[in-house]
Amino acid sequence: MDRYVTGDVIRALREKKGLTQEELAQRIFVSGKAVSKWETGKGYPDISLLEPLAAALGISVIELLSGQHVRNRNRAANMARGKWYVCPVCGNVLWAAGEAVVSCCGITLPPLEPEAGDEEHGIEVRRVEDEYLVTVDHPMAKGHYVSFLAAVSDGSVQLAKLYPEGPAQARFRIDGVRRVYACCNRHGLFETKI
Repeated sequence: MDRYVTGDVIRALREKKGLTQEELAQRIFVSGKAVSKWETGKGYPDISLLEPLAAALGISVIELLSGQHVRNRNRAANMARGKWYVCPVCGNVLWAAGEAVVSCCGITLPPLEPEAGDEEHGIEVRRVEDEYLVTVDHPMAKGHYVSFLAAVSDGSVQLAKLYPEGPAQARFRIDGVRRVYACCNRHGLFETKI
């Protein structure tokens, strides 16, 4: 991890909450001396204290670790710049309208970087009536398969979760689709533009 809780962050958040070092210490069951050491950079809170410390300061653990307060502001987003995240532990698939700090199963997930389809991961898109039929000529064995297909338009994301031994295909509403994605559990994310 290239960033960790800094004393400046703890002090700024503590002062913003109107707490003294001693009051913060009492809330998380440590000594005032410990809080003083953290704030002066002479020590760091133990990992077991991150959750109670974040709660006492009124922020998430992710915000505490990054040193940035996350504000929930509704901003216009370009759906084409969305980012995909896949948890290597549980297989959870997450999409965000932009880069985000995403955590699943205790792991901070990096965004997947899409590549153009290759011979093994070529994405075929055919129009069938009012839908796109998306197929990938790819093995669907238990150890190597396409885990999801997705279609992204200016205003929506459509996702089809796939499983081993099933077909590597899905149907999506045409609905202004501009990009189609396929995610291989071994080789990552592939995209094609429509």
